[in-house]
Amino acid sequence: MALLSPSRRLRRTPFSDGVEAAGVKAYTVYNHMLLPTVFRSVQEDYHHLKQAVQVWDVACERQIELRGPDAGRLVQLMTPRDLRSMLPGQCFYLPIVDETGGMLNDPVAVKLAEDRWWISIADSDLLYWVKGLAYGYRLDVLVDEPDVSPLAVQGPRSDDLMAAVFGDQVRDIRFFRFAHLDFQGHDLVVARSGYSKQGGFEIYVEGEQIGMPLWNALMEAGQSMDVRAGCPNLIERIEGGLLSYGNDMTDDNTPHECGLGKFCNTQTAIGCIGRDALLRVAKEGPVKQIRAIQIDGPAVPGCDRWWPLKHGEKTVGRVSSAAWSPDFQTNVAIGMVRMTHWDAGTELTVETIDGPRQALVHETFWA
Repeated sequence: MALLSPSRRLRRTPFSDGVEAAGVKAYTVYNHMLLPTVFRSVQEDYHHLKQAVQVWDVACERQIELRGPDAGRLVQLMTPRDLRSMLPGQCFYLPIVDETGGMLNDPVAVKLAEDRWWISIADSDLLYWVKGLAYGYRLDVLVDEPDVSPLAVQGPRSDDLMAAVFGDQVRDIRFFRFAHLDFQGHDLVVARSGYSKQGGFEIYVEGEQIGMPLWNALMEAGQSMDVRAGCPNLIERIEGGLLSYGNDMTDDNTPHECGLGKFCNTQTAIGCIGRDALLRVAKEGPVKQIRAIQIDGPAVPGCDRWWPLKHGEKTVGRVSSAAWSPDFQTNVAIGMVRMTHWDAGTELTVETIDGPRQALVHETFWA
């Protein structure tokens, strides 16, 4: 097995010592940082995530901070979601698009104040696009990457663990809202959000000095809850239809193709740079779209490239993420399928690296 060569370009996180002590077995590189992908095994991590509680080092979800009078205008410039009703204390999931309507990222925006935002980005160099827009439009706003590293607590016992460290007030945080909570004299933004369907929180840790104290406090408080170090789980995210930017969608796809049309208020999001292009897409409709795909047979190998989806000899789409689901006893997958073949129940063939398999289009994802 090939190993990663460490360097200053591949950054550690404030929680890396805890991750290593927990026995991490594999990493990927995400926003130029280490992101754990396996602790015990993908399957064992999956079962534990659904049954107990995990602490995830997701410091790789880098923040783009916008600060200044034009901060809100700059965010609206990037997204077709209408932000006029968004209040400080809220988090919004945002498709970020370019002038053609192509997806550049799908972050969570955290509105700290009218003139201060954090954009919690997926894997991409979005910072340079945002800086370019701010400069090109001569906006009165400072754009930078702050020293903020998210730590996620995910799983059905996440409320109990968080309450043990932050107090019962954490239970009152509503979905996609955040509160300012104290930890050892440090004010932390704590949001009810996360990259799983099991429920949980994301703690935005400013500075490195309290990274390991917070990690250790969560681990100690969660001993009776079977807490473990964990990470975003491939199987669980596919079951829930959670998309991965760069895998399931790229800048060649519009939000409508990615099933994100409900986040596109193109009639009212007047400041969006890609509005005209997306108005045409909304009127005509997408010609392809993300679908849940079931793949027959034994467990499929890892999907490290796009697998063609075929109807007879004709290629009608691609599978971008796939895994064996222990709970549903089948291979679950995410695919981009042409409109001629995206109806639920359509039978297709997927060309995996192990050969062709029968596949079936599903109406909804599994979880």
